[in-house]
Formats: sequence, C-alpha cells, structure tokens
Amino acid sequence: MIQTLLTKLPASLALVCLLASACGSTDDKGPTNTGQACQVPADCYPGIDHASLLGEVECLTRVPDGYCTHHCTQDLDCCAAAGECPNGFPQVCSPFESGDEMSCFLSCEAADVANAGFTDSTAFCQAKANAAFSCRSSGGGSKNRKVCVP
Repeated sequence: MIQTLLTKLPASLALVCLLASACGSTDDKGPTNTGQACQVPADCYPGIDHASLLGEVECLTRVPDGYCTHHCTQDLDCCAAAGECPNGFPQVCSPFESGDEMSCFLSCEAADVANAGFTDSTAFCQAKANAAFSCRSSGGGSKNRKVCVP
C-alpha cells in the first residue's frame, strides 16, 4: 500500500503545484499590497493591521481600478511593517501627481530595473508588478520618482 502511495505521489504533487500556480502567488507575479486594485482603503493590505503601517492607508481612486498605498515620509517607511511587502518588490516614497502627501509606490527606477536584470522599465513593471502597469513619473515635482502604475 505504501509503495502504491509513493508511486502516485509525484503525480499528486505535480497537480498540487499546478493548482497553486494557477491561483497566483505572493512572489513577483503581482502586487499583493501596494499597487493592489481597490475601491476604498479597507480593500488594501488585507490581513495587516493598518495601524502597524508607517502612514495612513489610501486607495488612489484616480488611478484606473484604484491603487493601494499608504502615506510615508521616506522610502524606509514602505515595507516597514511585518507582511507588508511579501514579494520584496522595491518601493519608493513620493508625492503623486503634485499632491502634498507622500505615499509608497512600486518602483521602476533605473537601479531597481537593472538589479532585476531588465533594460526596459515598462517591461519590468509588466513582468514584476502587473501586466497592465507601465513605468512613469509619479508627477511629484522636485520629489518625482519613477513608479509602476496602471
């Protein structure tokens, strides 16, 4: 009986792996927190106590399908809470479209793109963040950064 089970294990294991990959993952297949689609802030950072984040949670509704983020004062504020950035995607703190508030965004700055082995920043955003994202200016004036957004 054990021998029968062992001969069936590889096929079962392959099926589990196939099903797991079909459901997505928390690696670099897409944003799991910052950059996630949203309608209201409560949609953002599921399973994470919003009080543990180093800034107020925001759903940027002027971005197509919404964009989860939180306020920050420096890059280190992004990914500071446990579980906030499970895929390790680099983030930057920047104002958005010349707003006053600084928020966390998925980065597509030259060093981050090169460190990931890419030469094209939009290809990097589409491969690492979301197929609908592109790399563009945050529009933050003198604090402008390059970010992946829809």
